[in-house]
Amino acid sequence: MARVAIVGVGAIGGALAWLLESAGQHELTLCTRRPLLALTVDTPRGVARIKTRNGTDPARAEAVDWVIVATKTYDAEGAAAWFPALCANGAPVAVVQNGVEHRERFAPWLGADRILPVVIECPTERQEDGIVQVRGKARMKVEDTPLGAAFAQLFAGSAAEVELTGDFTTAAWRKLCINSVGALNALTVQPDRVLRSEAMNRLALEMVAECVAVGRAEGARLDDSMGEEVMEIYRNHPPDSINSLLADRMAGRRMETGARNGAIVRKGEKHGIPTPLTRMAVALLEAVQP
Repeated sequence: MARVAIVGVGAIGGALAWLLESAGQHELTLCTRRPLLALTVDTPRGVARIKTRNGTDPARAEAVDWVIVATKTYDAEGAAAWFPALCANGAPVAVVQNGVEHRERFAPWLGADRILPVVIECPTERQEDGIVQVRGKARMKVEDTPLGAAFAQLFAGSAAEVELTGDFTTAAWRKLCINSVGALNALTVQPDRVLRSEAMNRLALEMVAECVAVGRAEGARLDDSMGEEVMEIYRNHPPDSINSLLADRMAGRRMETGARNGAIVRKGEKHGIPTPLTRMAVALLEAVQP
């Protein structure tokens, strides 16, 4: 049994709470800003009601064995406020967030050896506070290290698949290629069906190509077929699927533009690689940011 704290219980945090509880061997703490009266997760296996402790005050948190950060990427400082208490005994921190800058994001508060970047693919939507819908299987990738293996063991017996990879850079950039297209949903305020027209499909392919070029410069091994692979993923989604960027815009919340498409622009500038479509998407999304 492990004592596990999840910091941030939105769509992904709620899904992780369900998966860890279904493993049947852990003591969970859900760390949130506001009291979470209940957590209901609608899953392919049925509706799960998660009953566990909930903390809202970082100063009163108890030390745990693992911390999983599932907050929005722009709330790194808020998440880090929980570290002094939760990590008092040296607990590692698994960062389950978007983008390719997991370690850089938390470097001001933790040593790199205490941080485990996690890439997750799990079609999940937060309906409202305390209600999460999981539409499909959760698949995670982590570095093939002892820390990565220990993280994978947390989910033994659950519905999650956790893969250890010796090339996490490629895994992270592949996920960013998928996420890059989500900017089009947020810009049009339309679910995945909007990407099925010929014009939008072509635009999405060109945006993925920009991400591929930058990812390769960063050391990722991405094939020329990456764009078609990404669009096949979107074609297999239900047409009413809503990604997190779109969900945040529809709800009037701040979007993770900087960690997603913004990272492509920043890394592209570093390598002298032009990313005009992505740059335009970032500028437009930032212009409508609440």
